Amino acid sequence: MGRTKETKADRKGKKVVVFSSRGIGAKYRYLMKDLRLMLPHSLTEPKMENKDQLKTINEICQHRGSSGCIFFEIRKRTDLYIWMSVTPNGPCAKFQVYNVHTMQELQLTGNHMLNSRPILSFDGHFDALPQLKLLKELFTQLFAPPTQSPKVVPYVDHIYSFFYADEKIWFRHYQIVEKQISKELGKTGIEITDDPQAEAKASDDPILVEIGPRFVLDPIRIFSESFSGETLWKNAHYVSPTQIRAKEKAAKGLKYVSRLRSMNEHQRRQKENKVAPDPVDEIFME
Repeated sequence: MGRTKETKADRKGKKVVVFSSRGIGAKYRYLMKDLRLMLPHSLTEPKMENKDQLKTINEICQHRGSSGCIFFEIRKRTDLYIWMSVTPNGPCAKFQVYNVHTMQELQLTGNHMLNSRPILSFDGHFDALPQLKLLKELFTQLFAPPTQSPKVVPYVDHIYSFFYADEKIWFRHYQIVEKQISKELGKTGIEITDDPQAEAKASDDPILVEIGPRFVLDPIRIFSESFSGETLWKNAHYVSPTQIRAKEKAAKGLKYVSRLRSMNEHQRRQKENKVAPDPVDEIFME
């Protein structure tokens, strides 16, 4: 996984603070709850005031004795940004979150043992692009629990998967199911045919069952220090939701202006094409 060497003391003391700013909605709050449930080495913290600077998070992490932080930042009560940082020296990355689906919303059939160890899976892009190599190490530092922690169960039965597509990072969570359906089929008296699907069902190989949650991370910037420092990488293709809303508003304004212009033009033409009264009609009217 490309992890750096750690001493036993570091592994025992490795903790991650997961908290948010004020104004977080119910859906994002459930996502934060799911992440806390997935990370047995996570710590909770009260909501941070919006007026506070992000640098104060380093002081909070130092006070709690944590080595990492996942911070949910809410803007305009609709836009969710996630900061992931290795405290206190960094690096730190900022993401915008899309397509959030919580465990409660999905209600998938997958389930894993509480506080068990996960396997972190990354696709090939994380070994090819330099910014993704750094993000891979950052995800490993935050999502991989310490091996010597008393809360962590020494059992592996689920996978955190990170996929890179459309210049975004897609997260999925799967359970590893050791199924021996061939024995069950033999007990029930069902014969296995040459059907590939039947052979797959009868195989003793483990299968993956999705647990949830699901979300998409759009990387914005990577900083050299924790919640500060120089910009190591910037996403040139990123467009903020404020810019998108401004363009949509401008487009609606242009439609309204064009509709007013067409109405004024229609009224002008009606006035120009209005037929003048004929004096002969007045004679007959009398």
